[in-house]
Amino acid sequence: MGLARLLAKAWVVFCAFAGAYALADALGAGTALPEALFRIGITTLLFAAMGLLFVGGYAASAGLSRLAHFKPSRLMPGFDEIVYVGFAALIFAAQLYFPPRAGPGGVLGALEAAIRFVLPGQRAYETQLLSCGLDGGRFFVGAFSWVLALIYLGSALSRVRLAAGIVRLERKQHADPLGSTLVAFILGVVAVFGIQFLFIGTAFELLPCEVMQGLPGALLIGLGPLSLAYLIVAAITNLLALGPEA
Repeated sequence: MGLARLLAKAWVVFCAFAGAYALADALGAGTALPEALFRIGITTLLFAAMGLLFVGGYAASAGLSRLAHFKPSRLMPGFDEIVYVGFAALIFAAQLYFPPRAGPGGVLGALEAAIRFVLPGQRAYETQLLSCGLDGGRFFVGAFSWVLALIYLGSALSRVRLAAGIVRLERKQHADPLGSTLVAFILGVVAVFGIQFLFIGTAFELLPCEVMQGLPGALLIGLGPLSLAYLIVAAITNLLALGPEA
C-alpha cells in the first residue's frame, strides 16, 4: 500500500478502462475494429507509460537501495485489487448495455430507488442527467456503481487490520520517501475531497452536459465510486499502520 505502488496501479486501471470506453465509442461510431484498436491502443499505451514514468521517478527518490530490492511480484494485484477490477468490469458492461435503454424495473428498479434515497451523490447525478436531457438507463448505472463500491468497501474493511500489519512490516524494510505520516495525511485529505465530490455529489453539480455524456462522465460514474472506496480503504490502512498495534 505504498504511495508509489498505489499510484502505479491506479494509473494502469484508469488508462485501461479509459481505453476500453474509447474503443467502445469508436466501434459504436462505425470505426473498423483493427483501426480502432491501433489508434486507441497506441494512445493508451503512451499515456500509461507517461504516468508510470512519473511514478517510477517518485519511487527512485527513495534511493538505489530500494530499487535494488524491488520485485515485480510487488506489483501483482492482491485479492482486493482483483475484486476491484472485476467490479469495474461489471460496471463497464452495465454502461454498455443500459444507457441506450430505459431504466430497469422490478428488483433492479427498487435497488436504484434505494440508492437514490440513501446517497445524495446519486440524487445529484440524476438531477444533472435530467437537466442535460439524458435517458434514464444511466440512472441505474450510477446506482449499480455505488452498490458495488459499498460491497467492496465493506469487504475490504473487514481485512483492514491485517492489511495495516502488512504495510507496517513493509515499511520496516523500505520507508516511503514522503514518510508514513505524510502519506496517511495525503490519502486522508484526498479521500475527504472524494467524499465531498462524489458521495455528496458536488462534482456532478459542477460538470457541464458535454462532460456528463462523454468519456469523462462515463469514467467518473463508472470508476469514481469504486475508486473512492479503494481510496478510503487505503487511507484507513495507512492510518492504522502508524500505530504499534497494527
